[in-house]
Amino acid sequence: MADAPTVKSLRTDARRHHDPGVRGFASDNYAGAHPEVMAALALANGGHQVAYGEDDYTDHLQRVMHSHFGPTAEAFPVFNGTGANVTALQALTDRWGAVICAESAHINVDEGGAPERMGGLKLLTVPTPDGKLTPELIDRQAWGFDDEHRAMPQVVSITQNTELGTVYTPAEVRAIVEHAHGHGMKVHLDGARISNAAASLDVPMRTFTNAAGVDVITFGGTKNGMLFGEAVVVLNPDAVSHMKHLRKLSMQLASKMRFVSVQLEALLARDLWLRNARHANSMARRLADGVRQVDGVEILYPVQANAVFARLPREVSLRLQQRFRFYFWDETAGDVRWMCSFDTTEDDVDSFVQALKEEMAA
Repeated sequence: MADAPTVKSLRTDARRHHDPGVRGFASDNYAGAHPEVMAALALANGGHQVAYGEDDYTDHLQRVMHSHFGPTAEAFPVFNGTGANVTALQALTDRWGAVICAESAHINVDEGGAPERMGGLKLLTVPTPDGKLTPELIDRQAWGFDDEHRAMPQVVSITQNTELGTVYTPAEVRAIVEHAHGHGMKVHLDGARISNAAASLDVPMRTFTNAAGVDVITFGGTKNGMLFGEAVVVLNPDAVSHMKHLRKLSMQLASKMRFVSVQLEALLARDLWLRNARHANSMARRLADGVRQVDGVEILYPVQANAVFARLPREVSLRLQQRFRFYFWDETAGDVRWMCSFDTTEDDVDSFVQALKEEMAA
């Protein structure tokens, strides 16, 4: 019988099809995987491990999660953020349940209707000035609990940090949780960029999650250096039902789960999650500082994480997009979003600011 192949014996015909020196400001999803994550994937490779989450890496991940989110935390690794959110919200709601969220929330705007179409739940949205819910804003939708003609509000979903780059303080999260629990509702925290929020606040993630009473979080890794994968982290086991079955039903059960779990371990076992987030945040602050020196450009929201939202003439943005990738947030108003990543460099930022000055002057 032939020996199993070793790394040195392998040959590949794959070729590089991109310039790794090119970076833009469109999304932190554009970035590749951090080298330490790639090294962890190689470490987990080789040999056989039990499939579907009964592997040594997923088992060890639970202890890593306990160190961040307390002894009751249980992590359910999944493929992606939309799948994580849909699975988490299904676990928190009945068939007749509804979820209160900000109008700008990712689950409402950027998930293709998946929470409603695939999760079978109703989103009750609230307009917010800065992407953040408050107890008063929640009360716009927290009514009609016994009205059979209305979907029953059962969950409040907040995003940390928000889609507008703003960050909830621990006190703000605690106030929302107390208010929601007082109505008999549960609280879900969409943590696609939870690491950036913790870095911005300079507090442990537990400070605004389990310590604040949040029931379930979706932990984001892809935007912070992972190749793929996120996790639903149940903080309050009494708040959910049948998570294992819902993960499978939602097509989020990875057979080779060790390769998701080891990436999460690479981020969380030490401080890679924090180093990556701090760097991305600092690049966004550098970008904002540079942009503030350009006449005719307005920064729209406080720059608290790794996003900068700005307003400038549409034609300038169109020209600038020929030099750097980024997205319009509201093309009619001229609003754009610039995102920084763990691999954004000072030279990237400075080159972009210089290009912006040139296009504004053209």
